[in-house]
Amino acid sequence: MAIIWIDIWDMQNGTNAKKVINRRFNIGSFIATVWNANMNLGVPQCKNCWKWGHMAGVCCIQGSKCVRCNGPYLTKHHCHFAWCCKTNEKTNLPRLETKKGKPCPHTFKCLNCKGKHQADSYDCPFWKHCFNKKWHSKEYTKIWDNQKNSTRSAVNGSTI
Repeated sequence: MAIIWIDIWDMQNGTNAKKVINRRFNIGSFIATVWNANMNLGVPQCKNCWKWGHMAGVCCIQGSKCVRCNGPYLTKHHCHFAWCCKTNEKTNLPRLETKKGKPCPHTFKCLNCKGKHQADSYDCPFWKHCFNKKWHSKEYTKIWDNQKNSTRSAVNGSTI
């Protein structure tokens, strides 16, 4: 016995799925029955902005973000565009350019938890709680409250 999961791209009313559910198909010398399965109840991670709670199809940002440094480019272009991979001789310890074809050797800061890993890492607490919607809601509420408070203190502390 084997279980194979497939996604059926369909209309909202499920016309295509209804055509194949509970039907039998021959696959080589085997007979396979298509059964309905429950949707994944996990919290999705956007592959566009790398935040949790929505998918790329409904993401509000235009363009894509780098999963490593949150820069405004695709991750595959990180070493080409990222400041950490560019030569900078003006710093105290001169930074050399990352060699072409080599992975970025720098430490990343997760845009979700601020940990020392990239945003899609299995080490991220957001990933470890990917099936706990209440945990995600609580964590994002904390993040939004911290952002509001830091913005208020910056505005109140500034002189015009």
